[in-house]
Amino acid sequence: MEGVLVRKIKKICVFYGANSGKDVAFVNAAFHLGEVLGKRKIDLVYGGGKLGLMGCVSTAVAQHERQVLGIIPSAFTINNLVGETCGKEIKVATMQERLVMMMELSDAFIALPGGFGTLEELFQMISWAQLNIHNKPIGVLNINGFFNGLLSFVDHAVKQEFITPRARKILISATTADELVDKLQAFRFESDPALSQLKWSPSSSQKEKLDLTLRL
Repeated sequence: MEGVLVRKIKKICVFYGANSGKDVAFVNAAFHLGEVLGKRKIDLVYGGGKLGLMGCVSTAVAQHERQVLGIIPSAFTINNLVGETCGKEIKVATMQERLVMMMELSDAFIALPGGFGTLEELFQMISWAQLNIHNKPIGVLNINGFFNGLLSFVDHAVKQEFITPRARKILISATTADELVDKLQAFRFESDPALSQLKWSPSSSQKEKLDLTLRL
């Protein structure tokens, strides 16, 4: 990455499914991602538990003696619904509280193959970046073309002018863990001049009024 200013990433939040998926390549890639994070001395933030791909990444990171933090809603801990968290665990009351904490404690975000929950977390982080709530890099690990349809849809939304070309740059993709982490480190946030006027603070319940049309 000669000549590229590298972003310092110490903690990456990974979103993924509670299932392992149909293709063994998903499991292998999840373990490999954990190994890559560990070797690069990057700690893991995730949703807690050990089901499916969750356990693959967290176990691999822990085996490389990096910190693993699971942020989990208390409801999921009843009857050990998602299994034991690998590493430290923080219990929260709601799904939204969980996502906010993930955003605050992480330097970047990666989505692996998953279902509706994974997609919700991914797009929530993307929309928050678009709204200038954070400026952290977000990427998908496109294992065996899993995200091809999603990426095509996003590009279609750009063509139909529902997503701006600037906002499209928020979502990074790569087919290998090393390539994706490199891209996250090289990412430069490009804020929309209009949306950058938004001021967010815990004490403010309203956004600044903007004389513009927002494409959200």
